[in-house]
Amino acid sequence: MARPKEFDRDEALDVAIGVFCEHGFAGTSAAMLTEAMKIGRQSLYDTFGDKWQLYCSALQRYADVETQAHIAELRSGASAIEGIARMMARVVTVAHQPCLGVGSVSEFGVGPDELVKLRSFPGALLRAALAGNIGAAQAAGEMAADLDPEFVISFLISNIAALKLAARAGAGDAELQAMGKLALRALR
Repeated sequence: MARPKEFDRDEALDVAIGVFCEHGFAGTSAAMLTEAMKIGRQSLYDTFGDKWQLYCSALQRYADVETQAHIAELRSGASAIEGIARMMARVVTVAHQPCLGVGSVSEFGVGPDELVKLRSFPGALLRAALAGNIGAAQAAGEMAADLDPEFVISFLISNIAALKLAARAGAGDAELQAMGKLALRALR
C-alpha cells in the first residue's frame, strides 16, 4: 500500500519556483530540488513526473500568480493610468526577486512549444487587462491618444522584463524607480 504524501504540493511548487528562478532549468539539479523542497527523489517523481514536468508546473503556477497580481494592481487605481502606475510600482518593488517568467524566456526563447503554450494564456489575460486600462486612459486624456495600444502593451511588458533584468544586474531601488517613472512618462 502506498504511503500518503506528507507534503503540500503547492508549497513544494513554490519552493521549486524559487530554485528555478535562481538557477534556471539547466542549472537546477534534481538533488537541489529535493533538498530545497524537503521531499525524497521518489516523491518528486511520483508527484511531478520528471524535472521538466516540475519546471512546467512551476512556470504555470508562477505565471498565474504574477499575472493575477499585475491585473489586481491595474484594477486598483482610481483611474486607468493610476492602475498602470500601480502595476509598474509593484514591479519595481519586487524586481529584486528573480523572475521565472523572464528566466524562462531568457533560457528557452520561443520554444519549446509546451512553454509557449504555458505562457500564452496568462500573457493574453495581462494583455487584455492592459488594453482595457490603455483604452480608458486614452479616452480620459491621461495617455497620448496617438499611441497604438498594441505597441503600448508591448512597451509595458518589455519594461517589466527590463526592470527585472536591471535588478538582477544590480540596479538599486532609486534607479529602478526612475526607470519605472520614465516608462510611464513615455505614455503621456
